[in-house]
Amino acid sequence: MDNVLIMGIESSCDETSVSILSGGKTILSNIISSQISIHREFGGVVPEIASRQHLEAINGVMQAALDEAGVTLADINAIAVTAGPGLVGALLVGVSFAKALAYSLGIPLIPVHHIEGHISANYVAHPDLEPPFVCLVASGGHSHIVYAKDYSDFEILGRTRDDAAGEAFDKISRVLGLGYPGGPAVEKAAESGNKTAFKFPRVHLDNRFDFSFSGVKTAVINEIHKVKQKNEDLNINDVAASFQEAVTDILVENTIAAAKFKNVKTVCMAGGVASNTYLKNKMADSASKCGITLYSPPPVLCTDNAAMIACAGYFEYKKGNFSDLSLNAYPSLQLGENIIM
Repeated sequence: MDNVLIMGIESSCDETSVSILSGGKTILSNIISSQISIHREFGGVVPEIASRQHLEAINGVMQAALDEAGVTLADINAIAVTAGPGLVGALLVGVSFAKALAYSLGIPLIPVHHIEGHISANYVAHPDLEPPFVCLVASGGHSHIVYAKDYSDFEILGRTRDDAAGEAFDKISRVLGLGYPGGPAVEKAAESGNKTAFKFPRVHLDNRFDFSFSGVKTAVINEIHKVKQKNEDLNINDVAASFQEAVTDILVENTIAAAKFKNVKTVCMAGGVASNTYLKNKMADSASKCGITLYSPPPVLCTDNAAMIACAGYFEYKKGNFSDLSLNAYPSLQLGENIIM
């Protein structure tokens, strides 16, 4: 492992994060300033508020990352930043900050795709992990099954046709009155519920690796309305458990099927939904039965963070994939899309 120091910057949604990695996989610091408490009262992220909070936080977060790592800006070899996808205003804060740093320090600027970052979190958590493997990326904004051919070479095997898994968790949590963010709230409620109390649909599509969660979301809402119309008591925990069971069934089934299709013996998980313990245990059990090894990051590396961006940036650094100062924010950036200027 070399001693290249990469500073990662992440601001795609509602976490302002700066991290410093040595050799691409060793975390020297990973500072995260979360806005959850601010957005909780609105039941979700308000883009304009998120952008302002990033502006207020980013300089202090960077200084905290430098202090924790015990380095100065003069020691940094390159700046990696999330260029997309995400909220355009939030992305612009991070991209503009990264461009200013790279220019002032005279060091390379490396744009990173947010999903590539999530996948790369597995390398930080498991330094011995090597591609190829299949990775489930499930978060509030994304639900993808990705085949990682190499460290920065990816093939999308499946994706959601509508809601992302995390988005569905948030919506059902809101309907059940469990609060925001929905993933942890639904998982906690489900612990005391009966997962077979309600039979919610598992959607199978023509592309067997794609997802659709709008149907199960609608089924849950209809069931809630039906119970209320009958003036019956609604067991929120049973609804949460049954909903979680339906979503995790499909996530696991499609991911393991993709691994078999690609004939790989390694599966990874990434994204905020990957911190769901029930999903992780179900994936591990299914993988084990098929002779597949499962890797997943700890919760702090599942949610948005800059360590994953610095790691992904490191592999681009080794290839010399740098951008000039015309780099912009790309809110709808597709995985594999070339934005190097």
